[in-house]
Amino acid sequence: MTAQWSQKRRKTWRKEKKLVEAITSMEEDFAQWYTDVVKKAELIDYSAVKGCMIIKPDGYAIWENIQHELDRRFKETGVENVYMPMFIPESLLEKEKDHVEGFAPEVAWVTYGGLNQLPERLCVRPTSETLFCDFYKNLIQSYRDLPKVYNQWCSVVRWEKETRPFLRSREFLWQEGHTAHATAEEAQARTIQMLNLYADFCEEFLAMPVVRGQKTEKEKFAGAEDTYTIEALMHDGKALQSGTSHNFGDGFAKAFGIQYTDKQNKLQYVHQTSWGMTTRLIGAIIMVHGDNDGLVLPPKVAPTQVMVIPIQMQKDGVLDKANEVRERLGKVCRAKLDDSDKSPGWKFSEQEMRGIPIRVELGPKDIENNQCVLVRRDTREKTVVSLDEVENVVPELLETIQKDMFERAKAHRDAHITDAHNYDEFCDAVENKPGFIRGMWCGDQACEDKIKEDLAVTSRCMPFNDQEQISDVCVCCGKPAHKLVYWGKAY
Repeated sequence: MTAQWSQKRRKTWRKEKKLVEAITSMEEDFAQWYTDVVKKAELIDYSAVKGCMIIKPDGYAIWENIQHELDRRFKETGVENVYMPMFIPESLLEKEKDHVEGFAPEVAWVTYGGLNQLPERLCVRPTSETLFCDFYKNLIQSYRDLPKVYNQWCSVVRWEKETRPFLRSREFLWQEGHTAHATAEEAQARTIQMLNLYADFCEEFLAMPVVRGQKTEKEKFAGAEDTYTIEALMHDGKALQSGTSHNFGDGFAKAFGIQYTDKQNKLQYVHQTSWGMTTRLIGAIIMVHGDNDGLVLPPKVAPTQVMVIPIQMQKDGVLDKANEVRERLGKVCRAKLDDSDKSPGWKFSEQEMRGIPIRVELGPKDIENNQCVLVRRDTREKTVVSLDEVENVVPELLETIQKDMFERAKAHRDAHITDAHNYDEFCDAVENKPGFIRGMWCGDQACEDKIKEDLAVTSRCMPFNDQEQISDVCVCCGKPAHKLVYWGKAY
């Protein structure tokens, strides 16, 4: 490709790019930037039901890729899929007191079936612990029936007061795993196993670094003995809880009477776990990797990894060659051809908006020289590649992009972690240094409550891999402290 041709192409793109509606700069208004991206990248549309979203093909395709990869990883650990009803009788929901109290404000109720009032209200599932417990009660009789390691893919309903696409909606898609084990040790091992599975998935598949850790007593799941979480840092410095795993102990088992006969012919209560990920992961991908031109999708999760865009396709042979390249690339990656009648500049902007990792530009001069131009979405770096080598180069470039995106996100995360040794330093960090704040905690919920009330900051987790004693005293009250906590503002 000649320098003159390249310059002409860039000039045309800059001119035509104005035809595509601009996205609000994230530096100007991050919330509006996010809304612009999910709408203009054609991920969602708003529904006639307030607080619910329509997930469009491109958005759902991302979820399908997440679902497929997670499901594969689940099954490698012995997980089996089932499906539970979407309705829960009120009497069943109320069997575990802490659980029902935790969800009561968000529950949607069905009171009529057709024209007849129901004798008992039915809850539209906000989560399915009680259904699984009722199921396990009859299914599990002996130690030979254990463990039970089940998962379901479904939607749940929580009547949120404030909603935002993917991050918080009244109905959302998720998976929820529910397991039953003979011993507390087995349950704890599964709880941690699934949390690590989630963390590895986020880092390897979504190029999104996470902090693994345990929730405080205040922040744990209603009805759980312990809750574990992975926390990701968004571009604006806010945290996003991206996956959770809960150890229920035998609390639900005692409430529902789930017992088994052990090898000594004695009755024992089972020990249970629960773990889940949701469509909010799509919001996380947007806010970790996106830029002011739209989505930037990691190649592994991108529905379309490569878009072939013919230049001057009205000229003889251009469209045929572009289709040939698309077919060849389709054997090694998820590739499409944009043969619409839109201008090349428009197509470039649309490809960037949609976050497609690689653009292949192919014009008459390129064909003449037996080459094409590869353009990375993440860095916009251009590479001229021989058409003879394109099937080899593109998969390697996709791997490079995946790795580079993770490293950039990790560098951003690590650059936005601040240590605070006292309350003044903590307040200064909240005001001036967006991101995670590392601070020691005495274990008293009163300190958590004060920090939340004063600064709208919550404890995100007590990290597994980072329990450095950065101070001897609590960052809030100054009393002796031995637990390091990651704090932050969160979605």
